[in-house]
Amino acid sequence: MRLSLSAIATAFAVLLSGCGGNLPGAQGPAGATSAAGASAASILHQPPARQIPASIAAGIEVPTTIDPADTRAAAYCKQTGGAVEIRRAMYGTNGSSPLPLAGVATFCKYTSSSSGASRIYIKLNTLYKTKPSLAALAYILAPPTGSCQGNPASCYCSLLGGSDQFGGDSGNGGGWFKKNSIDQVLEACIFPDMSSIDSWGLAYHANGIIRGIDLTTVMRYKYP
Repeated sequence: MRLSLSAIATAFAVLLSGCGGNLPGAQGPAGATSAAGASAASILHQPPARQIPASIAAGIEVPTTIDPADTRAAAYCKQTGGAVEIRRAMYGTNGSSPLPLAGVATFCKYTSSSSGASRIYIKLNTLYKTKPSLAALAYILAPPTGSCQGNPASCYCSLLGGSDQFGGDSGNGGGWFKKNSIDQVLEACIFPDMSSIDSWGLAYHANGIIRGIDLTTVMRYKYP
């Protein structure tokens, strides 16, 4: 017997609920922060964006042309108020000699119009797909954040079944690089189905804080 999409999504929500919930999880309206979210904001504090030394950043090659397969998704990103960013995978960004990797990914960045100009990043194909993806379901269902040591956004990503780590727990660091970006090294949570949303955007949303834009208003996949 084939399960309905709703049943699959419900099962996914139950699975994710195993993350625990020692932080508040009430979600306020788009663009607003709930009382629970205000409390969570003092716990979920995103550190300043990592910056690669200018002398090194200048030599990192990042494609400037959108993959033809992403043309429609890129147009949709812009149509819905986003900005297209092509990024290069980087290893060792916590050290003095980061290594550019072969991987390239294209994201849509949404920036809020309110004071503070918070941002959220979603991979183009995650934004554009009309069928469910693990990243989309994680954002929509927003299971409670659990308790981990270290970076709370990276921890939440791992508990959801994704990963944003380069080199595991080695401390070398890594992320998705774009020159002259306000978030030069992006921490993106990538799931086994290759869908992706930035880790801090997921963690804040799970605690009632909308970063950039409420992605449920722009993702082409509509739950359930």
